[in-house]
Amino acid sequence: MRLLLLGCTGFVGRELVPFLLNLGHQLTLVSRRPRPDSEAADPRITNLCFDLADPASWSQPPLLEALAAADGVVNLAGESIADQRWTPAYRQRLLDSRLVTTTQLVRAMANLAKPPSVLVSGSAVGYYGTSLDGCFTEASPPGDDFLARLCARWEAATQVAPEACRVVVLRIGIVLGPDGGALGKMLPVFRAGFGGPVGSGQQWMSWIQRHDLCRLIATALEDASFAGPYNAVAPEPTRMAIFASTLGRVLGRPSLLPVPGPLLQLLLGDGAKVVLEGQQVKPERLVSQGFHFQFTDLSAALAAATSPERR
Repeated sequence: MRLLLLGCTGFVGRELVPFLLNLGHQLTLVSRRPRPDSEAADPRITNLCFDLADPASWSQPPLLEALAAADGVVNLAGESIADQRWTPAYRQRLLDSRLVTTTQLVRAMANLAKPPSVLVSGSAVGYYGTSLDGCFTEASPPGDDFLARLCARWEAATQVAPEACRVVVLRIGIVLGPDGGALGKMLPVFRAGFGGPVGSGQQWMSWIQRHDLCRLIATALEDASFAGPYNAVAPEPTRMAIFASTLGRVLGRPSLLPVPGPLLQLLLGDGAKVVLEGQQVKPERLVSQGFHFQFTDLSAALAAATSPERR
């Protein structure tokens, strides 16, 4: 397929791009920053440099031509949720990077005589809000905090895509990989012997190994039976305390020093909510459709994510 990839140049994209290339797809990557020369030289990849949250970008011929030529679109655009404090300005960036991008994308698709046949668009398990006791499936209603409202609006923006375009929404959990995300931040601390659970340790972590997420995106692009929302998480969520002890065991390091919640709140403000609170999410629709997870066991997922061969 000829694929247009939006927001796929970061943590997930580092594995997704070569994975899709190995499947034989042709890729156009859109990013705010020019790609390094080492990556830009691949003849199978076309690189475009646009700020997708700027509506003016969506009137530029190179971007519109790439969209018109695409058989499918993967939209993972969005500022990182847990990288910094949620000042009013950063909250607006969190919103604009998702809502403006997705709204402008589907509007541009609607203007095409032949729109792409499939749109795989990101969302997050934050859609459900947080809970220590609840268990959420795709049929569960959205929560009512900032992240839940953001995800609900993000997903709603995809629903005005042209009728000829099959829309798949992935509510992505904590993605496990060594070079980014929550695990990437935890690894140096654990390897130094100072690791431990964050906050109470009782909060749920609904996770997915990055390789399984890449396989899921590829499957959603290629398999016409995929449509609507899916929980992009492994079948067995875990508590933070178990996650920390499992990571310590995989690394052969202690994992007894808890990170106090107030310290994380001091560093990240409202953004600490992503780590201090969680939700137990089950991939009910993926299981019912027979999607095969390569990593269902947390120990195996962490071992694969931290092995030298996968860095």
